[in-house]
Amino acid sequence: MKRILILGSEGQVGAYLKDYFNAKDGYKVLDFDVANGRHQDMTKIPNAELHRKVMLADFIFFLAFDVGGSHYLKKYQHTFKFIDNNTRLMAQTFGLIEQYNKPFIFASSQMSSMSYSPYGVLKRVGELYTKSLNGLTVKFWNVFGIEKDMAKAHVITDFIKKGFETGTIDMMTDGTEQREFLYAEDCCEALETVMEEYNHIDSDDELHITTGNSTSILEIASQIQSLFKEIGKEVDVSPSPSKDEVQKDARNIPDPYINRWWRPKTSVEDGIKKVFEVMKKDYESTTE
Repeated sequence: MKRILILGSEGQVGAYLKDYFNAKDGYKVLDFDVANGRHQDMTKIPNAELHRKVMLADFIFFLAFDVGGSHYLKKYQHTFKFIDNNTRLMAQTFGLIEQYNKPFIFASSQMSSMSYSPYGVLKRVGELYTKSLNGLTVKFWNVFGIEKDMAKAHVITDFIKKGFETGTIDMMTDGTEQREFLYAEDCCEALETVMEEYNHIDSDDELHITTGNSTSILEIASQIQSLFKEIGKEVDVSPSPSKDEVQKDARNIPDPYINRWWRPKTSVEDGIKKVFEVMKKDYESTTE
């Protein structure tokens, strides 16, 4: 039985990954997330529970980070608390990984090259920690799925939430910025693949977990608007005159190296439909 520690097991990707491995034979999932209680707060140093679980783990997925969607980053990424939280949780966790010499994957972001973003810079620091310990870094490109903490919601869940609650998808920007969106279940398959190929991948290899296909935020809003129309609900789309302030509409080109082992299966349209259906059921159950 392989013991897998998922740091950030209640987050957007972590919750999917926890369910993904729990549904498979041969794995025992060790979950860890501050949502489970203060005893699992990785910013508290020292953390005896974190120490114990790192020691027990056969493999670690380091997904935990103080992060959220564009609303959250715009509001918090330049604050002391945001920088301090992420610095603390990285320093403690990487220290324990070094102490016990554990194989691990660190979840970074395609924003790690964007030096004007504190979030991007902190992810870059995590990449340097990872390389020094011979671990592997993966870079997420706008992974989406069901989210438990809507205060940190990313664009797709945020738009669906607004459609149900206000009938208007009011946008932070004019929606012209392009993003590459990946459904969370495909992301889980990619992470498992990287774990399986761990000894055949070098720490310098670029592992970009994405589709390679760009979609504008305005297109995403239009797709969600169409899903509301199918259930008989009229929802307006209201772009803002503002441009993207979080990524400044910077465009990176994903490295296709990981495609020799893995390719996504779910289109953006199908992934959005899956998220929409789950959120629709949740809203219907609360209004009955």
